Amino acid sequence: MTISDITTQAQQKMDQSIAAFKNNLAKVRTGRANPALLDSIRVESYGNHVPLTQVASVSLLDARTIGIQPWDKGIGPKIEKAIRESDLGLNPASVGNLIRVPMPPMSEDRRREMTKIARAEGEQAKIAIRNARRDANDAIKRLVKAKEASEDEQKRAEAAIQKVTDKHVANIDVLVAAKEKDILEV
Repeated sequence: MTISDITTQAQQKMDQSIAAFKNNLAKVRTGRANPALLDSIRVESYGNHVPLTQVASVSLLDARTIGIQPWDKGIGPKIEKAIRESDLGLNPASVGNLIRVPMPPMSEDRRREMTKIARAEGEQAKIAIRNARRDANDAIKRLVKAKEASEDEQKRAEAAIQKVTDKHVANIDVLVAAKEKDILEV
């Protein structure tokens, strides 16, 4: 493995950490409706627990309401039950074949709690990025120890990896700040 392979691999791991962070951030509730909020819901269908998106189409009806259109008419009550029993604090209502999930307004305390969750998710993503940096630096040090790379190449590679790390950490800070603004917006 060469130094360029190591730096490329570290960047890919950091990019994956950012993608996972964005996915986790989408699940943090704001005052507005977001279909990604229901991604963690699993519904019983024919004896199996499957993700909601496999038994129904999920869409936005308006800024504060998610619409769920079950593909099988008999599964509607099971979808409602799964949403009610989740820890999201949502109360779905059926209107014909359509299930409407209104987003209740959040209290100020709940908004603060959500910003803390967003910050904690951001910190976990930063830790993952720093771990990728550490792994890459360790791999480069092993190359130098095995005399497959010079110390000058090591210093340049570590500086490049640090630059990429700083860029990814700054990106996380921007995403967290945007999410906090979104949560605190009334």
